[in-house]
Amino acid sequence: MKQSFAVIGLGRFGSSVCNSLIESKQEVLAIDRDEDRVNEYMDIATHAVVANAQDEATLRQLGLNNFDHVIVAIGEDIQASILVTLMAKEMGVSRITAKAQDQYHAKVLEKVGADRVVHPERDMGERVAHQLISKNILDFLELSDEYSIAEVKVTNHAYLEKTLIDLNLRQKYGLNVVAIRREGRGLIVSPAATEIVKFNDTLFVVGTTEDVEEFDDKMN
Repeated sequence: MKQSFAVIGLGRFGSSVCNSLIESKQEVLAIDRDEDRVNEYMDIATHAVVANAQDEATLRQLGLNNFDHVIVAIGEDIQASILVTLMAKEMGVSRITAKAQDQYHAKVLEKVGADRVVHPERDMGERVAHQLISKNILDFLELSDEYSIAEVKVTNHAYLEKTLIDLNLRQKYGLNVVAIRREGRGLIVSPAATEIVKFNDTLFVVGTTEDVEEFDDKMN
């Protein structure tokens, strides 16, 4: 379903979000005060505007409240990101995602109205760290302070040629298997309980970070 997004701030994070939304054929308004950055999106975004997002009149003129989702991707200027988030909330934007520099910044963004706060540098660092520590975790993503989703390669023979119901990962580890990636078959989404686990299968598991790490330990 096509949605409308306004991306405010076209630094590394904002540009990455903008490009992904454009590739997904979404309606995208790209906003930045830097003309060179905006020019990169003139021909590919639905609209690209050079503007000072800290000016409330400008945001109202752009019809920010009409967008399904606003992404406040302003970089180093913490005060600006907080102000823009607050103004977007007061304008009635239905969903706001804001980039935070640190935990204090994140708490303020949540208090002024951000529906979701992201920490790109921290999150990427954690994903890389888990990949470095474990030879079985191919990717790792925190869903919240407590829960995570991870891609874990099955290399322990004790888990092979058994069905998901036999492995009973939910009872043993508190994990749900939401998908399996298998060579030659691709991605198996919402696998049946009778699905047999094969060598080098990758299980997409969801659970607490502690439970994910305990399950990963069993693969070694």
